[in-house]
Amino acid sequence: MKFGIIRERKNPPDRRVVLTPEACESAMGTFKKAEFMVEPSPIRAFPDEAYREKGIPVSTKMDACDVLIGVKEVPISNLLPNKKYFFFSHTIKKQPYNQDLLRAVLEKNIELYDHEVITNSNGERLVAFGRYAGIVGAYNGVRAYGLKYERFQLPKAETLTDQRALIAELRKVDLPNIKIVLTGKGRVGNGAKEMLDAMGVKGVGVQDYLDKDFDEPIYCQIDVLDYNRHKDGLQKDIAHFFAHPEEYRSNFMRFAEVSDMYIAGHFYGDGAPYLFTREDAKQKKFKIKVVADISCDIDGPVATTIRSSTIADPVYGYDPISESEVDVKDSRAVAVMAVDNLPCELPRDASIGFGEAFVKNVIPAFFNGDKDGVLERARMTKDGKLTDRYSYLQDYVEGKGIVNSKQ
Repeated sequence: MKFGIIRERKNPPDRRVVLTPEACESAMGTFKKAEFMVEPSPIRAFPDEAYREKGIPVSTKMDACDVLIGVKEVPISNLLPNKKYFFFSHTIKKQPYNQDLLRAVLEKNIELYDHEVITNSNGERLVAFGRYAGIVGAYNGVRAYGLKYERFQLPKAETLTDQRALIAELRKVDLPNIKIVLTGKGRVGNGAKEMLDAMGVKGVGVQDYLDKDFDEPIYCQIDVLDYNRHKDGLQKDIAHFFAHPEEYRSNFMRFAEVSDMYIAGHFYGDGAPYLFTREDAKQKKFKIKVVADISCDIDGPVATTIRSSTIADPVYGYDPISESEVDVKDSRAVAVMAVDNLPCELPRDASIGFGEAFVKNVIPAFFNGDKDGVLERARMTKDGKLTDRYSYLQDYVEGKGIVNSKQ
């Protein structure tokens, strides 16, 4: 079985890679029938020579490979027919901008596996960049605070080499006695927590956070039942919330009334209540002045996120009264960091973590008959058709049922 690591061609450039030289070496050491070939790339975080040093050929002949592996969507003109492909297709939510891509995959008889739906039997994702989104998002949130209040200046994350370098910069920062609320306890939220802990911000429980004053910066990491309550006041568990989100309403304002910064590291599911609305943000008791929206759903559950921002220009100001974009230093402005491709700012670390998970959870499936169903669950297309699991996309392929969703 020959695996090809393809060059990333989508703009803006993405320097990440699914399999680092070390990940390839590890896979070849475990699976003697696994071969790897790397397509030359001038932007990849790991240069071509690093692969050659591990004995991995660098070649443009990707058509000689059985399985082609990338990160972002492959441009339609570069798709090779009759191959197996792994990449983030951004089609599973019927995203309108990739409708033609999925059509082309079917027309070219490509067997598509989407990284986002590589899961175990319980539906838990096995490979993801979420932790690194959280790491960079927390760093950028603190950086946004310094920019808004002109209190300190942190270098951009993309100019630093790795997580350790980000932490070193954060430790130089003298934060005032602010309160930071962090939503989410998955990969993203815990990645953000790593950074707050590493810079020495004290974590406290919900009641202390809401009721007490502190003489140092603090944060509180909250989960869905901390910021949502059942409409009838009933005590329910998290499983009930995910099964019946429409029965809940947001209770986030109690945190917004005492918080200076908000880091959004949660997953927002369809039908769940918005955390806060534009009307909520207009209230005098709404205290938050810096939002690091790692989740980045436009005009969604975090009302201050009116657009995504970019690595080049990561922070903008939102005026709650006019509901419009203003200078970030405006006294009424909420500073919003809503970069939607945060792991790209830490490409080496993100690639290492992703590659380790891919070698552990995906590569074995090619050599053990897919005994755990990893490939079967992630396979979106086969023999020019959608697989049963993804047959709900048929109307999308045919130009019907398109929604303006984002991920």
